[in-house]
Amino acid sequence: MHRPRYPPRSAPFSTNNPRPLADCGQGLRASRRRALPTYEALPRFTTDLRRLSPAQRRRFRHAVGSLVDDLRTGRPIRPGLRVKRVQRSTGVYELTWANGRGPAGRATWHYGPERRPGTPHVVWRRIGDHDILTNP
Repeated sequence: MHRPRYPPRSAPFSTNNPRPLADCGQGLRASRRRALPTYEALPRFTTDLRRLSPAQRRRFRHAVGSLVDDLRTGRPIRPGLRVKRVQRSTGVYELTWANGRGPAGRATWHYGPERRPGTPHVVWRRIGDHDILTNP
């Protein structure tokens, strides 16, 4: 079944459109982009990320997209991401996702000082499988 596009392609740019641009499709996407959380990656995270297979990186990006949506909107983080605190590490969190037939993928992070007021700042620490939890 074909569903029509909303808003129509001409709606954001129409001179007869009484709604401001922020209420149209283009404006909403632009305002959401500004509200995205900021992030940085520690060198060890970058090294771990290079060791992942392309499929594992793809699954991580998908999980991070869901996490970003939740942080951006202020909703509680969805249970499917299995976010929890790492034991014996103050302020460090773990994100878990399925990795197909292999072991579950994990990434650890902590919240850093806000770079933009009112926007969370995520500092990625490690990524891999369960072994990263020995030194998150």
